[in-house]
Parts: sequence; C-alpha cells; structure tokens
Amino acid sequence: MTKPPLTPGLRLFDLLEILVQEARPLTLAEAVAASGWPKPSVHRQLAQLEAGGLLVREPDGRRYALAPRLLRLAEATLAGSAQQSVRHAVLRQLVADIGESCNFTALAGVEVVYLDRIESAFPLQLNLRPGTHVPVHCSASGKLLLAHMPAAQRHGLLQALPLTRYTTTTLTTLEALDEEFRGIRKEGYAVDAEEFVDGLVCVAVPVFGQDARSVRCAVAVQAPVARMGLAQLLERLPRLQEAAKALGRTLV
Repeated sequence: MTKPPLTPGLRLFDLLEILVQEARPLTLAEAVAASGWPKPSVHRQLAQLEAGGLLVREPDGRRYALAPRLLRLAEATLAGSAQQSVRHAVLRQLVADIGESCNFTALAGVEVVYLDRIESAFPLQLNLRPGTHVPVHCSASGKLLLAHMPAAQRHGLLQALPLTRYTTTTLTTLEALDEEFRGIRKEGYAVDAEEFVDGLVCVAVPVFGQDARSVRCAVAVQAPVARMGLAQLLERLPRLQEAAKALGRTLV
C-alpha cells in the first residue's frame, strides 16, 4: 500500500532528525545533500525552524545548529519517558547502597544536564536538582562523555569553550584534557578531583546504548571529601558499573 505523503509539519521533523543525526551544524548545501530534497524546500524549512527557535545560526551565519529550545525539549522528553520510573528506582537503590548522592546525566549542547539525581540522606548536600546544567570540561560525567566522543567533534566543541577555571585543580588546556581523556578511555571511568567545586569529588562511569558500543549517558556518585575521599569513591566502582548496566537496559 502506498504511504500517504508527509505533512509539512512531519517534513520539518524529518529535517530536525537529519540535523541531530549529523551531530554538527550544517550549511544549506549540506542539509540539501543529507536530505536529498530540493534546495528551495530545505531553505524554507530551515527558515521556519529558525523562526520557531528550534535552530540557530552559527556566528558565520551559514551553518544551522540545534537551539536551546530544541535541547530543552529533548531533555524533557527523555526525563519524562516511560522508562524514567525504572531509572529513578535504579538510582535510588544505588544511593541506598553507596550512601552518597548519585546522578544520571547526558550531554546537552556544550554542558552536562542532570536527567535525574538522588541526594544522600546526610544533612550536608549540594542539592543539584534534575535539569541542572554543569560545565562539561570539569565534571566527571562531562569528561567521560567527551572522552568517548569522536575526536574531531570533541576538539571542535572544546575549542569553542572558555574552559573556565573553577578551582585550582580545574584542567583548562586542551593538552591536559586530551591526556585525561586517554586515561578515561583506558580505565573506563572519569573523576572530578575537586575540579568544579572545592571539597567535592565525583566518579562517573559510562552508560552504553543497546549496541553496547556507544556511550549514551553517564551515572556518577558525588561526595564531599570531608565525608568520603576520591579513593573511597573508587572502591564503589563495581556497584556503580552494575547500576550503569541496569540503566543501559532502559535506553532504546
């Protein structure tokens, strides 16, 4: 049976999917090549998506990138999915077992977003709510996700960032970060050694997709050094990796 033609709204959605899959800003010519559609149609659709706040022009004025509105929609969709209750239960049990705050994170543009988080029962808490964004270059989850990103995409992202120094241990050069990424890929985990907040340490491990190769998200445990040092957090790695496997089964 012949499929009915796509409505204009669905065609716009298809174009958004193409830009997301390309994982980089596209020019009009590149969007035409990727979609196979006529140039006037693609030009009109890009203009509509830009006017709707779903795409934004890069500083060169030629390339179209995903806009914050679209990224917020993606975050809300993932956070509100049917699997969210399962993920929340996995995270809650992880906190009960380890005794410190744990979070489930993903990359959102040039930052890390907390998709879910369970605080520890201790009075001393950082109180980072789901939806919070943290820097990508000095958080354990951010460095982990960057380490598993294609090199060209990673370098392009980092070169565009200011790499702000938040503490005396923040890594602020591409050379230092590249060395860190090599270690992360080798060891299978990333740490935040008081690089974002003084007195706070964190360990993150990857959450793989169904193909068991692509790193989709990260799960991390976070603690004040006054209560649990980095060496003690690393002793919890097996439990953290167990939770990562359970979370990976919820990703489609």
